[in-house]
Amino acid sequence: MAHPVDVHVGKRVRHRRWLVGMTQQQLAEKVGIKFQQIQKYETGANRISASRLWDISETLDVPVSFFFEGLDVSETTEAMSEALPADLMGDKEAMELIRSYYSIPENQRRRLFDLARVLSDVA
Repeated sequence: MAHPVDVHVGKRVRHRRWLVGMTQQQLAEKVGIKFQQIQKYETGANRISASRLWDISETLDVPVSFFFEGLDVSETTEAMSEALPADLMGDKEAMELIRSYYSIPENQRRRLFDLARVLSDVA
């Protein structure tokens, strides 16, 4: 799961790149990377290192702080606390829960799923 800050910064990179009329390919060439990496940055799939963010800010002619403008710290903190573990399939408890869930007959499993969804919305 992408970190909310990475997603925000990526959106700001995309926004600024679009405003200056630059393609992902052009930005990638000026920064010295492949355009696929720019795609990953813009979606928040990959984090942008400090030095790479510096290069991008220079290329897009904005201060580094531009990429963090509008970032809501309270929303980011809340989203991080709600995030799933990084390696869900490596979590023993999660795997036990999944095994148990699929051992329940399908009609009961659906009802359990609906109950879990309601409980998570209330929490």
